[in-house]
Amino acid sequence: MTKKTATLTIGENSYELPMMSPTAGPDVVDVRKLYSEAKVFTYDPGFTSTAACDSTITFIDGGKGQLLHRGYPIDQLAEKSHYLEVCYLLLYGELPSAKALEDFEQLVTHHTMLHEQMINFFRGFRRDAHPMAIMTGVVGAMSAFYHDSTDVNDEHQREVATIRLIAKMPTIAAMAYKYTVGQPFVYPRNDLDYASNFLRMCFAVPAEDYEVNPILARAMDRIFTLHADHEQNASTSTVRLASSSGANPFACIAAGIACLWGPAHGGANQACLEMLREIGTVDRIPEYIERAKDKNDDFRLMGFGHRVYKNFDPRATVMKQSADEVLDLLGIEDNPVLQVAKELERAALADDYFAEKKLFPNVDFYSGIILEAMGFPTSMFTPIFALSRTVGWISQWKEMISDPAMKIGRPRQLYCGETLRDYVNIEDR
Repeated sequence: MTKKTATLTIGENSYELPMMSPTAGPDVVDVRKLYSEAKVFTYDPGFTSTAACDSTITFIDGGKGQLLHRGYPIDQLAEKSHYLEVCYLLLYGELPSAKALEDFEQLVTHHTMLHEQMINFFRGFRRDAHPMAIMTGVVGAMSAFYHDSTDVNDEHQREVATIRLIAKMPTIAAMAYKYTVGQPFVYPRNDLDYASNFLRMCFAVPAEDYEVNPILARAMDRIFTLHADHEQNASTSTVRLASSSGANPFACIAAGIACLWGPAHGGANQACLEMLREIGTVDRIPEYIERAKDKNDDFRLMGFGHRVYKNFDPRATVMKQSADEVLDLLGIEDNPVLQVAKELERAALADDYFAEKKLFPNVDFYSGIILEAMGFPTSMFTPIFALSRTVGWISQWKEMISDPAMKIGRPRQLYCGETLRDYVNIEDR
């Protein structure tokens, strides 16, 4: 079979660049030898047209509205599977047998407790610290408490770190929440599933235990599942870049959490809720719909459309089902934010303008509604996102570390500053 190449012409010289064909998605021009041969760099701010790695974990087709984990559609996984099974799939490449899943779930469940001395680390933060600040610090500090799983060259230590991070992240997130609201920490229980354990650690108090409603636990599990991995996004790329230096896994995941904290990345569902609060009441929705259509108005409907998905967000359909179940269970009569959300969804879906531009409600719109209804403050939305995405970060980290072709990340630049000049003594300036 003839290998495909691309020809780059610079002045009088031409260069043959090899092309690589994936199992899905567009072909890729291999520019690794471009500088050594042609003495030029490529320029791609935001890396929107650059494949920084090869991966077998997650594939997104934005035009089709398709998200696959190891080949399995996200809607099937969200409907028929659950978060820890999806974790196994992402980590090991295949769906587990019943025995393998049971063993994996037991392993994760029995590692949910934190080293007791880490409690003192939480108490070093100000009482009004943002939960994401706490999570970034505590996860990074895990390398100071778990020395036996920081050697990235040891396959066993990598596996131990993997289980620890997946198991302990709900405990860390719940403790970050409890700390910011001034309530005692609630320890995990081994008789509860992953999502139920997290909800109980967030909402139980010593004076009264929290009975986990199965509908809420299922909705929480779906939020975890739908956010588990999303290919080479900003935080995942950050984890990979940090990992390329050989940094320990806890430091790499802490870097991913820090990146996720950015409002353009992990804060979308919080921005959506803030927009709903700005709208305030159902009767103001027509006004804001018209503002969203006005190109001269700065207002934008948050939680609608997606940078990658040019059709619909495949996660949103499943999340909408959960949102409907949760709102049915908890009711929206006393919550004006949720009333506005339901009516805004109806109005936007019925409007031809949004349909033509494919501005459908995305996963962030519905996840924010669910978390608000459950009683989480908006400051906890991104920590829950980080908790969910941990398995994706770890899967990408493991894949990268085991790649024999791995090298430290070192992007180049288009330098536009001053060229060589001599130092001027202060008296001559």
